[in-house]
Amino acid sequence: MSFYINNTNPNRPGPICGNVTSGICEKILIQTTKVFDACVCSSTETGIILTGTDFFPADPVQPLTYVSAENTQGSVATISDVVVDRLESCPNYANVSFTLSIPITITYSDANGTLGSALSTLIVNKSVILFVPQPALSPVDIVATGLFSSRIGTFTAPNVFTVTGCIQVIVKVVSTVDVLVPSYGYPVLPPCKQAPQQSACPGLSNLPIYPTATAINSSIPQV
Repeated sequence: MSFYINNTNPNRPGPICGNVTSGICEKILIQTTKVFDACVCSSTETGIILTGTDFFPADPVQPLTYVSAENTQGSVATISDVVVDRLESCPNYANVSFTLSIPITITYSDANGTLGSALSTLIVNKSVILFVPQPALSPVDIVATGLFSSRIGTFTAPNVFTVTGCIQVIVKVVSTVDVLVPSYGYPVLPPCKQAPQQSACPGLSNLPIYPTATAINSSIPQV
């Protein structure tokens, strides 16, 4: 079984039925990324210039016929030139400006009808108003992700494509913080479904899965 396969144990993740406070047994401190504010910008733009590099197969026979352009799988957008300009009338808000570089893979066919691909980078400049907390010992960061999709374009010059595409940018104001949250305790891990039969591990069979978090009421030794 698993958390969700033939498992009725109450100490498992999933929907809460009944009193949500029933079963809460402790307050735990976790380190996490807190999102103070976020927004999404979506637009369709024309006349986007994409310069191709790292053509595969190499040396395609020109002219090329544009097919599509998408985010490069396994690559992430990088943010730079971040400027946080607080609004005088609302000090907790700021005009956040940044540049986002989105890795792009272009798909095309060459003059012989052979499909190929090339790499490019889409540069996006954005300026948005967001809630930005006042300075503290824990730093606040601006992070962003970008998505791009295009099915319309032309091959306009050697290694250059002019395209129309949809750009979506998500920007967040975040900080790594310690948060105190109520907890139902550790989950009960069920045995895996169709797990291979193996002999028990004598040195581990008596060990708990998780460390004990219960405080012991005893005096602190004097030093």
